[in-house]
Amino acid sequence: MLRTIALALLLTAPALAQTPPPATIAENPDVQAAERLFSAWLEGQMAYRGLPGVAVVVVHDQQLVWSKGFGFADVEARKPMTEQTRFRIASNSKLFAAIAILQLREAGKLRLDDPVVRYLPWFKPKPAGPDDGAITIEQLLSHSSGLQREAGDHWSSFNFPTEAELIKLMPERQAAFPPQTRWKYSNLAFAVAGMVVEKITGQRWADYVQARIITPLQMTGTSIDTQDPGLAVPYASRTPAGTRRILPFVDAHGMAAATGLTSNVADLAKFISAQFRGGPAGGANVLSAGSWREALRVRSVEENWESGSGLGFDHNRFKGRTYVGHGGGYPGNTTMTRVQLDDKVGVIVLTNTNDTNPGDIANQLLSTVGDAVAKAAKPKPTPLWDDAWARFAGLYRSNYDDGIDQVVLLNKQLVLLPAGVGPAETRILLEALGDGRFKLTAPGGGGEIGEIVRFEEKDGKITRMVMGDGWSTRIEAL
Repeated sequence: MLRTIALALLLTAPALAQTPPPATIAENPDVQAAERLFSAWLEGQMAYRGLPGVAVVVVHDQQLVWSKGFGFADVEARKPMTEQTRFRIASNSKLFAAIAILQLREAGKLRLDDPVVRYLPWFKPKPAGPDDGAITIEQLLSHSSGLQREAGDHWSSFNFPTEAELIKLMPERQAAFPPQTRWKYSNLAFAVAGMVVEKITGQRWADYVQARIITPLQMTGTSIDTQDPGLAVPYASRTPAGTRRILPFVDAHGMAAATGLTSNVADLAKFISAQFRGGPAGGANVLSAGSWREALRVRSVEENWESGSGLGFDHNRFKGRTYVGHGGGYPGNTTMTRVQLDDKVGVIVLTNTNDTNPGDIANQLLSTVGDAVAKAAKPKPTPLWDDAWARFAGLYRSNYDDGIDQVVLLNKQLVLLPAGVGPAETRILLEALGDGRFKLTAPGGGGEIGEIVRFEEKDGKITRMVMGDGWSTRIEAL
């Protein structure tokens, strides 16, 4: 039964009959007010910290709700930042690598638990220990391979290795941990994943991603390792004297699958919306709904359990909620993508300097505009209730252990208080489905959460409560 579930108080009753949200959330006054609040905050931060430029976007489901550029793409030329300004999106590139691998999985061309060496015979890094076992494709994408973070000094020298150089250096790479030991971030692992894609498809990494992801999503401002004239000028961190030097364009070469993409907030809004679409793969659905769930499922967690990884996508906790996406840093660019899956709200922050802290900006954007969008998009409930359902309230004894559950009538709402689970606010909602059928609804999982509850009657009296496949007998008193 449900006695081991610890569930939080739900203050409002769910409903079946609902009215749709407004046609455009962008017109909602509370959303527009939140945009002004966030803009004021960010403009103050930029003035105080001397930041050159920031571009942001907020998405709900398939709608681009708001996008705006702040500051300058080129400070000297006074070129304003816009939603079309392009940035090196750095490690957000890893999301595209994960999609490419999952596309090949959908096509039956690989398995996630395949050893990498099956496709890349040269992939033989030095193991951390004598009994490590083979590194798998899934471990590459979930930062659980144990591989070193990098493939050389390229973040210092700006000389990223070519694929040929990666192959040559691999025997000298020493794994930091055995596979599947702990979360261990690795750009090297994603470079190798990109080479797996190339080996299986026979295409260059950039050509495959362009044809199978960028073009289907109509991301016309997105490219890979191209000196695009629309790029924001990349600035280094501010010195104590208040100056910033301009950094060079850096080609990621063989590390492109880890960090090589260029894009803008308008294009990345389309990428976020793709996560919320259901159905099979094809066209603008670059992955099936099932593969999206596979990508977003947590595989490994950091030691503090506050963050971790799915396949390519990172998971972070903020204000008690989980967000998926990725951050990134490249010479003169820092970026952040965060998506709240339940609300279908996502934000993107792209900046043209290295001391911006886009994660903090993204959190502020979520706390202001993101929250307003989620509230505006939420359907307004029309209560579904039949006064006759009040007869289901009462006591039910479990045949399993004689524990007694209580169904309590609130204001046009039934809740279940499982036996012995704690304080009165520990309740599970019986969401009305009609015809005397209900669905167990709660923030967590376990037990019969999400399953159907119904009540059996005989001679006008309630005899049983059936939850999922089990049942309890109605009793009149303790």
